[in-house]
Amino acid sequence: MDDLKFLLAYGILAGVLFASIRKTLHDHRSDNIPIVGSSGFLSSYRDAFKFMHHAAELTQRGYDQYPDGIFRIARLFRWEYVVTGPRLIKDIAGAPEHIISFAEGVAEASENHYHQQAIRTTLTRNLHACFPDVRDEIISAFDEVLQLESEWKSVTVLPAMMDIVARVSNRLFVGLPLCRNKAYLSNNVEYTINVMRSAAIIGLFPPFLRPLIGPIVSGTSRSFQAAMKFLGPILEERLKKEEELGPDWPGKPNDLISWMLEIAEGEQRTVNPLALRILSTNMAAIHTTSMAFTHALFDLTTHPEYFLPMREEAERVIKEEGWTKAALSNMVKIDSFFRESQRINTLGPLGMPRRVVAKEGFRFSDGTVLPEGSYLSIAVLATHKDDYIYRLTPAPAPSVSPAKYENATTFDGFRFSRERTEHMEHHDPGSNQDIFKRQMISTAVDHLPFGTGKHACPGRFFAATELKAMMAHLVINYDVEAEAKGVRPPDRVFGAMISPNEAGKVRFRRRQYIVRES
Repeated sequence: MDDLKFLLAYGILAGVLFASIRKTLHDHRSDNIPIVGSSGFLSSYRDAFKFMHHAAELTQRGYDQYPDGIFRIARLFRWEYVVTGPRLIKDIAGAPEHIISFAEGVAEASENHYHQQAIRTTLTRNLHACFPDVRDEIISAFDEVLQLESEWKSVTVLPAMMDIVARVSNRLFVGLPLCRNKAYLSNNVEYTINVMRSAAIIGLFPPFLRPLIGPIVSGTSRSFQAAMKFLGPILEERLKKEEELGPDWPGKPNDLISWMLEIAEGEQRTVNPLALRILSTNMAAIHTTSMAFTHALFDLTTHPEYFLPMREEAERVIKEEGWTKAALSNMVKIDSFFRESQRINTLGPLGMPRRVVAKEGFRFSDGTVLPEGSYLSIAVLATHKDDYIYRLTPAPAPSVSPAKYENATTFDGFRFSRERTEHMEHHDPGSNQDIFKRQMISTAVDHLPFGTGKHACPGRFFAATELKAMMAHLVINYDVEAEAKGVRPPDRVFGAMISPNEAGKVRFRRRQYIVRES
């Protein structure tokens, strides 16, 4: 740790000159972009360090001053261009990759993202067929991870949900029996935690040192070697059967491995790249889904008035339709609760990172130009907590309410289910477009948990299915309550990342009187 602290201090000091030159170069090309904070040499670094612990406050200040524009915030080694307002967010959502790059914005340049295509297309198409497996794994995982009896038991939520999500996700990724192998699952969870922690540490170093620091702090190569012990033989067997029997060989499993093999080409159809894709997909699924469920569970125990209505809805729907993927679509209160939880609990104050890669820069619809090399993002949290949307001209008709989210800073678990009901009562029941816009999986310029536009999260359909099925199972079969009545464990905040408290607990017990399920 002492060596790491020395490297960290040295890296930051070594990066000051490099970063100041980059900032200066961008200063003279972006004089028309206002700065929130200071622009001086030392004062901007003071603001950059302040950002580590007060990113939400700094972003909110900029949003309040420029609610439909662009402002700059000092980061340690560059300026962050923060975009606000529906009009400019649409510009980003629709921009081509060769102009502003999503891949370079998240530091994954030149990587082939075919596994995302498999998730966006094949996995989504197979959710109905695979739902019985998802349901079966949820039952087994909750029983084995929580190990509950009739008495109340305190459970540390995030680690428990990571274990459950890892099992449920891998039922579709690699199937039985590997999805229940404790060593395999533990490695996936450890890899997820290490990636997120090391990303926070590596981000404190200047870009030119990150390739050197990354291998020291990440530990990902160790996780990959561990994963290969489990995945290597399976992948070799799959490749051998395809070579001998063709791509549609009898008994071919319907899982992520098969879906990736349908798309992968050339070098990507070899064991090591395939194993790395599975490990990376695990990281994305475990990280985002377990955090979303943990946030929702903290919200539920802080606002227990939502519990019984969701239980009643889940029992009614299951009685009428059984446990199916289609049945989840009719659990509108559970869907609304998750959408509201995601609105309030974002992954950070900023989202949808991009980097301008076109030599001529990127011109927004209001005429603002960001130069090549600029890093930009959207003020997601401030957008979600904005009471007003109609700031731009032309002004809305007098009959249109100016509220984006009424009482936007207040948690309202049935906000969206209520809007869907009101829409059905006042509009043509055959019109589903506006109803769809209020569903958990729907993206919009004012609702950005999954991003919006062409790079919206490809796994959101699976994540929503998994989350809603888990919540329905929980409210039907268990009772939950907060450790301290009305108290929500405080989030962990570091820089641009917000996560649920990893030590936060809630109390569970197995439900005393369970309604028989179809």
